[in-house]
Amino acid sequence: MKNTHLPQLIHRIHLDKWFNFNNNLCKKASISFLFILIILAFNSMIVFAQTNTIPVNYQPHSHPRLLLINEELSDLKNDIAGDVLKSKVNLAIIKKANDMIALPPVQRIVEGRRLLAVSREFLKRIFFLSYSYRMTGELKYAERAEKEMIAVAAFSDWHPQHFLDVGEMTAGMAIGYDWLYDFLSDNTKTTLANSIINFGINPSLDKSAVWEVEGGNNHNQVNNAGLVLGALAVYENNPNLAKRIIDRAIDKVRLPIKEYEPDGAYEEGYGYWNYGTTFGVMMIAQLEKSFGTDFGISTAKGFLESSQFMLNMTGPDGKCFNYADCFANQREVSPAMFWFAKKQKDNQVIYHQIDFLKRSTAKELATDRIMPALLIWSKGIDYSKIVVPQNNLWVGQGECPMAVMRTSWTDTNAIFVGIKGGSPYTSHAHMDAGSFVIDAIGERWAIDLGPQEYNDVEIKGVELWNREQQGQRWQVYRLNNFAHNVLTVNDSLHRVKGKSIINSYSDATDSLSATTDVTSMFTPFLKSAIRTISILDKKKVVVKDELMNTKNTTHIRWSMLTEAKVTIKSDSVIELTQHHKHILLRLNYNGIAKPFIKSAKPATTYENQNKGVSIIGFDFDLKPNEKTKVEVKFDFGK
Repeated sequence: MKNTHLPQLIHRIHLDKWFNFNNNLCKKASISFLFILIILAFNSMIVFAQTNTIPVNYQPHSHPRLLLINEELSDLKNDIAGDVLKSKVNLAIIKKANDMIALPPVQRIVEGRRLLAVSREFLKRIFFLSYSYRMTGELKYAERAEKEMIAVAAFSDWHPQHFLDVGEMTAGMAIGYDWLYDFLSDNTKTTLANSIINFGINPSLDKSAVWEVEGGNNHNQVNNAGLVLGALAVYENNPNLAKRIIDRAIDKVRLPIKEYEPDGAYEEGYGYWNYGTTFGVMMIAQLEKSFGTDFGISTAKGFLESSQFMLNMTGPDGKCFNYADCFANQREVSPAMFWFAKKQKDNQVIYHQIDFLKRSTAKELATDRIMPALLIWSKGIDYSKIVVPQNNLWVGQGECPMAVMRTSWTDTNAIFVGIKGGSPYTSHAHMDAGSFVIDAIGERWAIDLGPQEYNDVEIKGVELWNREQQGQRWQVYRLNNFAHNVLTVNDSLHRVKGKSIINSYSDATDSLSATTDVTSMFTPFLKSAIRTISILDKKKVVVKDELMNTKNTTHIRWSMLTEAKVTIKSDSVIELTQHHKHILLRLNYNGIAKPFIKSAKPATTYENQNKGVSIIGFDFDLKPNEKTKVEVKFDFGK
């Protein structure tokens, strides 16, 4: 970082005849010394900003030093005791820790390509048990955590072939080693520290792990967070190695952070935002605690703004807009959102989170392995002073442009609509450009199926992560366009290298809308395809497609997935019924169209069978060079 003020300062000093020879020698010496200090201070600031590395002579805080130091413990306990919901979370964690005491330690059982389920369970047990020990002082939690860590330290390795397994395991071992440091014997500390270095840190230096710590998606954040915690936990054992790991993380984590640009829309979807960002926040929070700075990571364009993405992605009944590899019912609390609320001094971003806390049982609150961090990150936040959001439309661009709109934040019967653009070629993406979800009168009418369980298809030899046009990923039913709320042209797959943006939008009270150009999905079959989705007069939703054909006859399928009971009333009207509620889909099209209902069942038996889901819509043919408009209106009977 170039300091433009330093030359001006020196120039001003010169003009003012800094070295006034009429002054006594002592005054000259003290001023000269001050001048030197100023230069050194500026230079150190410049070097620090340019290098983004931790100090060479860094001396870590005594244990515990990760996430929560002892000096903060008393304040945290008081903060929890003074809030009913925080106390509810605290008791849920401790209750779960009590349940863990009787369980045998985890075993090294690899499922398909992954040890990840074991790593996550280990992290959860250690975080919950060591947290409970620190909050209560009861030795039973520390003793049980110690058994768990000794068992995992005896594994042959932490499965670096799938490095997320290592990242989460290292995070768990680091927290346990650090938080229980004064309880553990010297021999046990040596064993655990060696496991962090040999099974966690050293494998990350292997060439095979480069993508896992330097790639551009959630893996990078998760792995580097775990490695930073591990390096700091055992810093004294090998300071040079620890510094190398931390410096690398500070540098490389900026790659996935770029995925939040320009305004926080996250290409990997709601669920993976929660996963990657939570670990990213854990790393940022730890850097701030250890070094007093996060080296500018959190101020990257779009990162802090992404809390608005998560806030807006949640509908009236708590279901999210679940594009990409995400399930709609992911209504669990997100600890990271409390960090964002505190960081931004904006309690509206936890509007849904507080509702989730109120509605969740102790069992549900104990599901998230990172839950103790929620209480740490929300210390000082007054849960009773939560602001209701005011903006009913949110638009994000970036790699996965989208728009989310609603008629109310407080009415559970409100209309909620999400529409997305993007490209199938991005991480965890589906062939779903132009796809949408619709909630109204307390029901989700237009759904997204969400992901196919990875292992179910991987064990059948499917190359799930091959995203090329002919890649096997697109043979998986839930991932291609035939199982989304999109247009399909000539029964063909969408083009994987196509990309749709949000071209325009309106936040007018009587006409919320967003438009995306999906033409590139249909090359070479269509000249133009523009989709607009609107909420009109707070009463109905309209999906409008403006199409321009090439010189050939082109078959178009307008499709939507629903869990409702379907009745075709006429060639232009389809009725949906769900929980004794009825809505009508009305087609407005000048040509001849044929309505249809079909099962969402895939051709294979090993994929999710999508029971209770129907695909509905309209088939029609465009004449050569035809230019037309197709509208489907959702009438909610208001």
